Amino acid sequence: MSNARDDLRPAPAGAPSRKRPGWPEIGAGLFALVAATAPAVFFGPRGLDLDPVPYGLILAAWSGVAGLAGFAAAALLRIRSLNAFSVRRTTWRWLLVGMAGGIAALLAKAAVVSAVAAVTGYESDPQGMYYDAAGGGVVPLILTMLFLAVLTPIGEEFLFRGVVANALLRYGPVVGAVSSSLVFAVFHGINIVFPAAFVVGLIAAELMRRSGSVWPGVVVHAVNNTALPLLVLLTGYAGPT
Repeated sequence: MSNARDDLRPAPAGAPSRKRPGWPEIGAGLFALVAATAPAVFFGPRGLDLDPVPYGLILAAWSGVAGLAGFAAAALLRIRSLNAFSVRRTTWRWLLVGMAGGIAALLAKAAVVSAVAAVTGYESDPQGMYYDAAGGGVVPLILTMLFLAVLTPIGEEFLFRGVVANALLRYGPVVGAVSSSLVFAVFHGINIVFPAAFVVGLIAAELMRRSGSVWPGVVVHAVNNTALPLLVLLTGYAGPT
C-alpha cells in the first residue's frame, strides 16, 4: 500500500515523473462514454419497444458498461498501464474505510438533496426506471442489485476516478477532487441527482487519492447504489411520483 501512495506523490527533482492520464485520456474516455450511452438515451423505451422493467434493467447495466467503455478508450490511448489509473490492489483496511465513506455519503447526500429540494421545490427523480426494474420481481431485483451495486460502481469509478480524477489531480488535491466530482455530477444530469452524485464523487475521489487505489471508491459507490434496490425490497417503495 505504501508503494501505491508513493506513486501519487510528485517525483524528486531530476527524476522522471509517474505516468498518469491527462487531457487526451479525459477526452477519449468521456467521448466513448457519451457514444456508448447515446443509444439508450435517444432511442428510449419506445424506440426499443420495451416494458418499464426490461428497459430499467438495460439502463442499470448500460451505465456500468458505458463507464467501462470510456475507461477502455482512455487506457488504450497512450499509457496502457492499469497502475497509472490507480487500478491496483488495496488493503482490507481501505475497503472498510470505503464502506464507512459510503455510509457517510448516504447521510450527507440525503441532507444535501433535502436542502436542494426545499430551496428549489424540485423533487422529480430521473432514476425512476431503476425503481421500475427493482420492483419487477425477484429476478429483476437481483439483476438490478448486481448492475447498480457491482457493474456500475466499477465502470464509473474506473472512468471518473481512475481517469478523470487522476488526470486532474496534477493541479492539486482540491482542484482534482472537486473538479472531477463536478464532471461526474454533470454526467448524471442537471437535476436532483446532481448534488447526490457530487457528494459521492467527492468522497470517492478523496479515498482514491489517499489510498492510491480506485477500489475504496468502488465500495463507496456500491454502498450508495445498493440503497435503491434495498429500499424497494424492504418497503416496496416504487420511487418518487
